[in-house]
Amino acid sequence: MERLPVSKLKANPNNPRVIRDEKFKKLVKSIQEFPEMLEARPVVVNPDMVVLGGNMRLKALREAGVEEAPVYIASWDEVKQRQFIIKDNVGFGEWDWDALANEWNEEELQDWGLDIPGFEEEPDLEDLIGEDKDKAATMKITFESPEQLQKAEIDIQELLDRKFPGAYFSVSAGEI
Repeated sequence: MERLPVSKLKANPNNPRVIRDEKFKKLVKSIQEFPEMLEARPVVVNPDMVVLGGNMRLKALREAGVEEAPVYIASWDEVKQRQFIIKDNVGFGEWDWDALANEWNEEELQDWGLDIPGFEEEPDLEDLIGEDKDKAATMKITFESPEQLQKAEIDIQELLDRKFPGAYFSVSAGEI
């Protein structure tokens, strides 16, 4: 392993993985807050400096303004390079959701990039409602418990009262 300028590394044009906006922001934040992690997981490149493992990290490194990164140069044949690109991204294990729920903080897990089934960040109601009081809006929000629904009803009504006095919303089958 050696440290090389990020500018010398080339994104793989045949990389079959993508990263979406929110996940990308979390990856950039992760690199900024915990750069030591990069030492444990170097970017893997071939001798031509084309990334075999770490394309998303390379993109995030550039976004974070990192100038130098740990790199492992793999002198593998083409077949092994292609095999590594896939195997490096395959999740062989599964999460033990009970252990995570009992031993880890849910907000930290999400902040660190773990997608938790059935848990989505609360929508920004101000953004959902917008500014046009004459426009009817329909949105579907699923709640896991009656308590969540009840709290949301109160929050939404308070927001509507502040923003659009006299506005109303309706609830059907646990969805608003």
